[in-house]
Amino acid sequence: MNRYETVFIMTPVLSEEQAAETVKKFKDYLTGKGAKMVNEESWGLRKLAYPIQKKTTGFYHLFDFEAENGELIRPFETEFRRDERIIRFLNTRMDKHHAEYAGKRIAKLKSAPSEKQS
Repeated sequence: MNRYETVFIMTPVLSEEQAAETVKKFKDYLTGKGAKMVNEESWGLRKLAYPIQKKTTGFYHLFDFEAENGELIRPFETEFRRDERIIRFLNTRMDKHHAEYAGKRIAKLKSAPSEKQS
């Protein structure tokens, strides 16, 4: 089982409902092809490092998932390219060190809200 991380940026002109619909589309695509979602994070509206398509901000979102083989990635990237709401994306296959770091980061994020409540 290979583990992958995908970060994509959606155009800032989307409403929250449209952004959520876009995320659901790609999440459903992955789960429909047999991928198992490990983590999902919405990073919200952030400033871009440089303008893309004359836009200076975008909605960032991260998927961390496991898939049997890499044959899923190429059609997944094609779906990103076809969707006009996506301005950039990056898929990365995690090695063991990357996966270990991601696991620690996820654990830290999950424990942070409980620490604030104490």
